[in-house]
Amino acid sequence: MTSGTGLKDATAIVGIGQTPFAKNLPDDERTLACRAVLAALDDAGIAPGEVDALASYTMEETDEVELAKAVGLGDLTYFSKVGYGGGGSCATVAHLATAIATGQASVGVAWRSRKRGSGPRPWRNTTAQLPTPAQWTRPYGLLRPVDEIAMLARRYMHEYGATRDHLFNVALACRNRANQNPDAIMYDRPLTREMYMTSRWISEPLCLFDNCLETDGALACVIVSRERARDCRHTPVYVHSAAQGLPAQHHGMVNYWNDDPLTGPAWTAARHLWKHADLTPQDVDVAQIYDAFTALIPLSLEGYGFCGRGEGGAFTEGGALEIGGRLPMNTGGGGLSEAYVHGFNLINEGVKQLRGISTAQVPGAATCLVTAGEGVPTSALLLRS
Repeated sequence: MTSGTGLKDATAIVGIGQTPFAKNLPDDERTLACRAVLAALDDAGIAPGEVDALASYTMEETDEVELAKAVGLGDLTYFSKVGYGGGGSCATVAHLATAIATGQASVGVAWRSRKRGSGPRPWRNTTAQLPTPAQWTRPYGLLRPVDEIAMLARRYMHEYGATRDHLFNVALACRNRANQNPDAIMYDRPLTREMYMTSRWISEPLCLFDNCLETDGALACVIVSRERARDCRHTPVYVHSAAQGLPAQHHGMVNYWNDDPLTGPAWTAARHLWKHADLTPQDVDVAQIYDAFTALIPLSLEGYGFCGRGEGGAFTEGGALEIGGRLPMNTGGGGLSEAYVHGFNLINEGVKQLRGISTAQVPGAATCLVTAGEGVPTSALLLRS
C-alpha cells in the first residue's frame, strides 16, 4: 500500500456487475466471468478497451489472457492475483486502488467467477498430497473448512459463553436481508429459530444454517481514479482505506501456533485499516462481514473493533445486526443466504448501499466496512460515499 494518505479516497468503485446466482448454471466459469465484467463496465460507462489493469484470486480459473481476449480489453500494464480464497476478496480492489493511485494503471477490473454449486469439493480429492498445514489437521478429522471453524467456535463458546442463539442471530439477519433481495438464492425461503435449532449438524456446534451456500455465479467491479470517477455514470464510492492481514505464526483456520487462536487475521488487518482512515468503527453505517460460517461474525466484530474481547456473541442480541440495529450487516443476504462467491458479493453490496440502491437500504448510509474471510490471511475495505 502507499504510505500516509496516498491511498485515502484516491480511487473509487464506479461500476458493478454480476450474473444470476444458482445451484447450477449452464455456462462455464470463463463465460460467467466475461458477463460479469462486461456488466460492470457497462454500469460504469467505460469501454472494455480502456481497461489496463486486472485483479482476481489465485483460485480463479479464468486467467487474464483469456478474459482480456474474450471481452476486448486494451493493453494491460498491471495484473495481480491474491491467495487464500475468500481472504483475497477485498485485496483485489486494494491492489487495483494502489496501482491506480501510484500511476501504474488507470482503469482496473476485479472479478470472481465460481462454479461451486455444481462443481466438486476440493477436499474430496484424496490423491493429492496434503499441503503442510493440512498435515496437522486432516489426519485428525478436520477434513473441511467447517470442521476447522467448528473448533474455533467451540473454543469461543467455552471461553466466553456464546450460545447457539447468538449464531442464530447471525443466520437470521442474513436470511432476513436475502428475503428482501430477489437476486438471492434464499429470497423466498424464510428462516425460523425452530428450523435452525432442529437442523442437522454439519460439524458440531455448527448446523446446516451456520454454513454458507455453494453457488455458481460471477461478480466484478471497476475502479478508477477520484478524478475519473466524477465523469462516470453513478455516484462514486471511494476506497477510503484498505488493508491485508497475515498475523505472525498464522496456521490455516485453526491458528494452532498462535498464543490466542481467537485473535485471527482480522485483528492484523483492522489495525492497519483504521490506522490509515479518518473514521473509526463507531462511524460505520453498515457492514458487509465475511460470513462463510456464522461463527466468523462474532470473531470479526471483535477483530474490527465494534466490541471488546468475548463480547461478539452478546453484540448480536436485540436485533443489532438487522436494519435499524447497531450495525446492519450483510444487507444483500451475504454468503449465508444470497450467494457464496468467495465474498465478492459483499463488495458489490457495499457499493449498492452507498449508492442508495440496496434492496435492504440503510437510510443515509455513507460509510461501509467490507471484510474478507476471517481465519485465513485476509483483507478489508473501508468505503465511503
